[in-house]
Amino acid sequence: MSCIAKQRLCLPKRGLDLSKWAVIACDQFSADKEYWERVKNYVSGSPTTLDLILPEAYLSNDNSALISEINKNMIAYNNNNLFDDEGYCMILVNRSTENAKERLGLVLTVDLEDYSFRNEDKKLIRATEETIVERIPPRVEIRKDAIFELSHVILLFDDRDEHIIENLYSKKDEFEKVYDFNLNLGGGHITGYKIKNVEDVMKKFDGLLTEDYLTKTFSSVDPILFAVGDGNHSLATAKEHWERIKINLTEEEKINHPARYALVEVINIHDKGIKFSPIHRVIYNVKKRFLKGLKKLYKVNRKKADPESFKTYKLFLSGDKEFEYDLPSNTPQAIKMVQDYVDKNLENNLDLSVDYIHGLDDLKKICSNNKNALGIEMPSIDKNQLFEFILKNGPLPRKSFSIGEAKEKRYYLEGHKIKLI
Repeated sequence: MSCIAKQRLCLPKRGLDLSKWAVIACDQFSADKEYWERVKNYVSGSPTTLDLILPEAYLSNDNSALISEINKNMIAYNNNNLFDDEGYCMILVNRSTENAKERLGLVLTVDLEDYSFRNEDKKLIRATEETIVERIPPRVEIRKDAIFELSHVILLFDDRDEHIIENLYSKKDEFEKVYDFNLNLGGGHITGYKIKNVEDVMKKFDGLLTEDYLTKTFSSVDPILFAVGDGNHSLATAKEHWERIKINLTEEEKINHPARYALVEVINIHDKGIKFSPIHRVIYNVKKRFLKGLKKLYKVNRKKADPESFKTYKLFLSGDKEFEYDLPSNTPQAIKMVQDYVDKNLENNLDLSVDYIHGLDDLKKICSNNKNALGIEMPSIDKNQLFEFILKNGPLPRKSFSIGEAKEKRYYLEGHKIKLI
């Protein structure tokens, strides 16, 4: 029943400088090319995953030259044996950052046949946020000729007894340590251990799908194992890529083709290192009427209204100007209200554009440095309510939450071969 797959994983060749090999998820610092220039300068001259990804800060109308370069680099890395085949395994991970002393995860592969971003499909792996279908094709262009996948996808699972990953970590000294180093540019520290007995781990995850556990945990027998925490569109891209490939495969080939399986890190949502952060909005080329409408979006009489019915957030403009605006205390409702307002204005005004920012300090910095940019502070989801919400209501509005701040995102490190060569 498990949607977890037994697949071969790859790690960078022993002896490489891993602090230069691993770089942060491509969708981070999308409005900060300066950050990516610092990465480029730091890793210069060393084998690095920066050669194998396309940071969204550099996306343009025509990315063909960049994608072609990525594909050439991947072929060269493969030919030069810069990836070590670790065989059938999982990688037990401990990540520490400025905000979390410990965050435990398990890097493994999942079966894309058990995933869908469409809520009505009721798959074991479900999207937590609305998927923007238009964002998938450009990503497929990158993936379709790739030899390896490098993943920043994080899947969450609800293990309230904390007995799977936590128990594995209590026995970490029994496993081979495969990496232990500091991540670049303030990403913290990461340690990894190789788990060979994957079948035993898979059985333990199956225990989270029993009728007794589902009823006790969610008051529902609707089977769900994983909810996407980060990398929603990357996983959707992997799914679309697989759907295109399998059309021309036999049934036996479909079972064995590596592109059917996606590399992810799974984390217990109750892990103390998991903190949900809001994803703020910055709107460029804003006019006064946009700001005026946003401030009136959920206008309440603060003296008369129930204090529990609304919360107050900040709006930021260039020149360090700040304003307040109110939203419903119901977080999903509040996020939908703002996103609907933004989308409506984007449809009616082609001069406007939006970006999604992790971290309030970064939001303020962007607004301070860009005339006519408006920063919108957003509310944060309670992580303990995520699975129940998904089961009852389906995905949240897009860009509803982030796991930690930008520097805490996954760094590309492990690999999984998705092409038969």
